[in-house]
Amino acid sequence: MLEARALTDTGKVRSNNQDSHLLLPELGLYLLADGMGGARGGERASRMTVDAVAEILERASHRDAAALLGAVEEANLRVLREATRDSRLEGMGTTLVAVLETRENDVAIASVGDSRAYLFEGGRLRAITEDQTWVQEVGRPLGLDDAALKKHPMRHVLTMAVGVAPSLKILYYAVPVHRHTLILLSSDGLHGVVSEEIIGRILGAAGDDDLDETCQQLVNAANDAGSPDNVTVVLIRQIRTRN
Repeated sequence: MLEARALTDTGKVRSNNQDSHLLLPELGLYLLADGMGGARGGERASRMTVDAVAEILERASHRDAAALLGAVEEANLRVLREATRDSRLEGMGTTLVAVLETRENDVAIASVGDSRAYLFEGGRLRAITEDQTWVQEVGRPLGLDDAALKKHPMRHVLTMAVGVAPSLKILYYAVPVHRHTLILLSSDGLHGVVSEEIIGRILGAAGDDDLDETCQQLVNAANDAGSPDNVTVVLIRQIRTRN
């Protein structure tokens, strides 16, 4: 069984928070979404998406990888329909990263967009998910280096998002989770401004300390870096059992 903590912050520039997250240990489900499409649209899209995925999985007869992917696809259609009913919501959408505990020591992870899931174990941080962005899918294959990509006018463009089109490409990963493994979910308010080296250092220093404090340290690192976007982090690990 897993335990999780989360923290969200508006950051240093935005006046509202378009990120949404949901922790449902009774379902083994953990969700993070980063909305887009203006203040009202972004908030609506991200909240609709996490609520829809949770509602669909709660009713599912089997909570497995197929059920998770189906729930994300249905959430996509719901957000799309909502945008067509209200012209003020036109263009809204959201990223999504979802973790579902499928069986002992194994989780299913689904992602859309550029919110990320990381694995931290053995003192090493590695990204599980791949960004669905112009930078990842076009810029890097073209051979542009990091310096050029950081200045490119297309650097913030997503190639996929929930609620934008009927057809949705969902990336899926099956990940084993061990006793000392941490899973980090983050919106780009964290990983867009804080290096993986610093994130890994914070997680490495945490040890078995309180997850709430570690979430706070990650958000603080983003705010210290200027935090131009909303910042949301979710930390997940196995519940420690007594011998």
